[in-house]
Amino acid sequence: MIMQYTGYSAVSAKDAPTYVCVGTRDGIANWRTMQSRLQGLEALGLPTEFHSYEGLSHGFGLGTGTVAEGWINDAAAFWEAQCK
Repeated sequence: MIMQYTGYSAVSAKDAPTYVCVGTRDGIANWRTMQSRLQGLEALGLPTEFHSYEGLSHGFGLGTGTVAEGWINDAAAFWEAQCK
């Protein structure tokens, strides 16, 4: 699973491996909530990857021209690694 911009906090052993990226100034989806969720998934033994991008708000999309530029390549690499 690749997630952006969500405040979803539930965790389950049935969840998929999860990649998350979020801006630290997101007023809708707090980055700490996302980080906490991934820590919970890791505690269950699920693969995760978390990226928070300093100063970005909600809706940075592909991140072109921002500190998040290239996140899509990281997410694709994470996804591909889970498919092996």
